[in-house]
Amino acid sequence: METIDQNKADHLNTEGLLRKHTARGTAYHEVGKGEPLVLIHGVGMRLEAWLPQIAAFSRSHRVIAVDMPGHGESVALSVGSKLEAFVAWFGGFLDEMALSEVSVAGHSMGALVAGGAAATFGERIKRIAYLNGVYRRDPEAKAAVLARAAAITLVGVDKEGPLLRWFGDDAQSAMARELTRNWLSLVDPQGYVTAYAAFAGGDETYADRWPQVQAPALFLTGSDDPNSTPLMAEQMAAATPKGWVRIVEGHRHMVNLTAPEIVNELLAEWLSCGEDAR
Repeated sequence: METIDQNKADHLNTEGLLRKHTARGTAYHEVGKGEPLVLIHGVGMRLEAWLPQIAAFSRSHRVIAVDMPGHGESVALSVGSKLEAFVAWFGGFLDEMALSEVSVAGHSMGALVAGGAAATFGERIKRIAYLNGVYRRDPEAKAAVLARAAAITLVGVDKEGPLLRWFGDDAQSAMARELTRNWLSLVDPQGYVTAYAAFAGGDETYADRWPQVQAPALFLTGSDDPNSTPLMAEQMAAATPKGWVRIVEGHRHMVNLTAPEIVNELLAEWLSCGEDAR
């Protein structure tokens, strides 16, 4: 990856939170003190997608929300990078931040990265929360997501399709929908292409590794999420020694934004659990 000036001044991004940058070009927002909690967003988003969780958990934890490569202000990975490269990026970020052990929550693509981290350098993952993450898509869902990935290079970033899949028409989702539309409009197209392709092909990359993950693992999704389904969460939880599932009724993909109070309660339960939790 490219590097940027290590002494680059912090600044308040016009779209959101104060960012710092590592020497290798990863942008992050850090606030609070205590046990480290790292938050990884999904494809097309940026670290602001965790705003309700940053506000809640910075009172008790050192919260580090990170822009995924090619998103927000983070330097992109090379074109064609697969999920394993994103997992390696995350390991490198932990190295740069001198973090030997963290609790990590990932949403969607961020969940795949967090799961890969738990599978490959699990000694550094104290707890994992897998929000709205995919697992072994069925053939129809697999074909649909691969088709969407292929279409990006032809038609560009689809800003409306995700909104239709991720949100209902209820008033509670309206503000989150508009924030998400804005974030999708800001994403770097090439970074989006690379991340979406890795996401589309990554649902089985670490799927066989859950029985070896020893960290307490929360699998959370919305009851109405058509892509990151409750069945997927239940299957992963059943395969993981210290895994459990929580389903947020009546919500879809961006559940941490549309049901922040419920999600924060479930994350607080997860963060308070010991190593023998289930």
